[in-house]
Parts: sequence; structure tokens; C-alpha cells
Amino acid sequence: MKKKEAVPGGICVSTQGRDEGRYYLIKEVLPNGFILVCDGNYKKLASPKKKSLKHVKLLPETAEVIAEKFLCGGKVFDSEVYSALKNVSAAAKAAPEGDAKI
Repeated sequence: MKKKEAVPGGICVSTQGRDEGRYYLIKEVLPNGFILVCDGNYKKLASPKKKSLKHVKLLPETAEVIAEKFLCGGKVFDSEVYSALKNVSAAAKAAPEGDAKI
């Protein structure tokens, strides 16, 4: 199984803490296994949250347009981040949970 890497513009879900289950966009990857994340609503780009990689689940999806802006140094708005995460979370909720039998 291929291991996912934390990259700016990547999307993750918090697995620990009071924000458990919240979707975040990775703003920056820090040394020693930490990342800075934002969601465009509660955690803005101006004050991102520092999370340990142990406490998030990295998703295969990325916000390509936002990742490109991060790499080029372009201006990213909180509304763009919020919209991207809203689309990802809506798609995740619409997807079936699997073949769980009740």
C-alpha cells in the first residue's frame, strides 16, 4: 500500500481532539511531523492550526488550484478553502460506508 504524504494543498481529516471529524486543508508542512491546517471558517489562513501528523488522516484528494497558488506564492482566500473542503466533505458523506450489515 502506498503511503500518503502531507503536501501543501492536501486534504486531511482530524482524528483526535475536539475538532475530530473536521476536514482541513494543509497549508504548510513543518519539521518533526507537524502540519499547519486551515478550514476557511473556524481556522483561517491568517491563523492556521498546528496539528501532529499522528492526529490526522491524510486523504488522497488535493485542492489542485490552491496547491498551485501556495507553490507560486499567490493569494489564497478563506472562501476558496471553505468551498474546496465543503465539496470534499459532501462527496465523502454521499459515498456509501461499505457493506456493513446491520
